[in-house]
Amino acid sequence: MSRRILIVEDETDLAQILAEYLQRDGFVATTIADGLVAMSELRRAPPDLLLLDLMLPGMDGISILRELRKTSELPVIMVTARSEEIDRLLGLELGADDYICKPYSPREVVARVKTVLRRTQAAAGATATVAGSVLEIDAEALQACVGGRKLELTPKEFRLLQVLAARPGRVFSRAQLLDALYADNLEVSERAIDSHLKNLRRKLAPAFPDEEPIRSIYGIGFAFEA
Repeated sequence: MSRRILIVEDETDLAQILAEYLQRDGFVATTIADGLVAMSELRRAPPDLLLLDLMLPGMDGISILRELRKTSELPVIMVTARSEEIDRLLGLELGADDYICKPYSPREVVARVKTVLRRTQAAAGATATVAGSVLEIDAEALQACVGGRKLELTPKEFRLLQVLAARPGRVFSRAQLLDALYADNLEVSERAIDSHLKNLRRKLAPAFPDEEPIRSIYGIGFAFEA
């Protein structure tokens, strides 16, 4: 089945060009020029990946991404003509999977789309390789194994590992991890994540004695290194 790409871009000519390039590569591409309309469509029929411009009428890209990340891990590539570092960091901290600055080649965008889709597949039987050892995650059985050896994880530790390992290299803030673990409990402190991470790292340590699969990024969050 063809992957669905939603292009949210108010430069209609540019959006159409991107759509045509994506369609040539077998994707189903849809374009929307207004942020509020895009937010409604994302709730109604989420695509497989979102190409999201920063500056939009109705609702800007950062606001869309912030709202989206409350309930969804949909892959998002942000697109903008503003290349200031603060915008780049803000977009990635909120949970963008990649960031492209204008002007760009449509072929580059297609290549980035393919890369992000490959990287962000969170299939039930997800696998990753860390320091030569294979980490297997079975979402249905709530079970994780390294090199065939089962990890004795609590449900929260398993969910934390599942979220991080599904997006290798992506940085998650404490707030984002908290939302993933405690979707219905807003009273839990963000420091609860530190406790779960400490226990998870301790349980991963025997399998990776010379490596640290979960990396801390000072002042931002945590990432899984595959």
